[in-house]
Amino acid sequence: MTSPLPRARHLARARARSGIEAIPAEERGELSMAARMSLTPSAKGHGGPPLGMEASTATATAFALGDPEPVLNRRDLIECLDCWEVAGTGGRWYQPPIDQAVLSRAMNVTSHHASAFRVKVNQLMRDFIPHPMLSRETFEGLALDYLVMGQCYVEQVTNLVNRPMGLRRSLAKYTRRGVEAGAFVFLAAYMKEHWFRKGTVLQLMQPSLDQEIYGVPDYLSALQSAFLNEAATLFRRRYYINGAHAGFILYVGEGGLSDADADAIQSAVKNTKGVGNFKSMFVHLPNGKKDSIQILHPGEAAAKDEFVGIKNATRDDVLAAHRVPPQLLGVIPQTAGGFGDVEKAEAVFYQAEIIPLEMRFLAINDWLGLEVVRFKER
Repeated sequence: MTSPLPRARHLARARARSGIEAIPAEERGELSMAARMSLTPSAKGHGGPPLGMEASTATATAFALGDPEPVLNRRDLIECLDCWEVAGTGGRWYQPPIDQAVLSRAMNVTSHHASAFRVKVNQLMRDFIPHPMLSRETFEGLALDYLVMGQCYVEQVTNLVNRPMGLRRSLAKYTRRGVEAGAFVFLAAYMKEHWFRKGTVLQLMQPSLDQEIYGVPDYLSALQSAFLNEAATLFRRRYYINGAHAGFILYVGEGGLSDADADAIQSAVKNTKGVGNFKSMFVHLPNGKKDSIQILHPGEAAAKDEFVGIKNATRDDVLAAHRVPPQLLGVIPQTAGGFGDVEKAEAVFYQAEIIPLEMRFLAINDWLGLEVVRFKER
């Protein structure tokens, strides 16, 4: 009569991570006591498994991955459902549909995203003609607010006889629109508000499909791509900082490697740091085969990620949202032909983007009754 122990060992290897409970009852009855001890953990105080048998403490584990989540979870970034009324210390004002602090931080999420804003601002500043009531610095701040936050606020400074003396910029990140018509408030700090005199603040905003109180920037469709670009960069940076790319596992299988030889190889691997780095090592196995010695890289999967592909694809999404030619952002072409004539690209960009942008700022002249916003023609 043959012993059931070989079959028990076979079943133990096949179900090493499942435990005895995963074996059918009809097969479990054929296991000897030694086989059962090899499949179940040893009880405390009763010793370990028999010699040559390894105890398995692992149990079957099952888990499921949830649905994919955006970078900014749920509605943290884009709600655009309603502008809620907030009771302030000096009156009631509307809460913006998009957190203005998020838009401010997102400006510098990637180099191309931030550079696209600067290109448009520089194009506007190139043609802007300063006025005694509107300086270059003020207009540059208004342009940056309009492009990044989707709106800008112009404050009219008057003299004692209520005549306009100049225009100032109110930071769009902290300015809110009041519930009453013509009312605006600047949130200086917690429970510290500065309410402007009614009729002295003009709001220029990009239109929205969901509400007409606050402006919404037109690059929101590319923010997820910009966040993915940032995540790929941060992942690669952590990958190099923690040194996972340099680690490996030296696996030696059959081939007659003795304990002394294993100690020698271990010592040689340890000495590859610092001065002994990049040295070659000779290993001879008399009975070795083709795959007796293998070098496994645990971080190889991470090293093979589509880092360059992700960076290029997300960059194209950001440039498409901003409608800025890549030549103006310093993007290096990947093909020998390049991007073409940069002067022609700039001329088309000026006609398609800069001129309509300049026309939007002419609304300041209509509101003030004076021509303070002027641009040179090219």
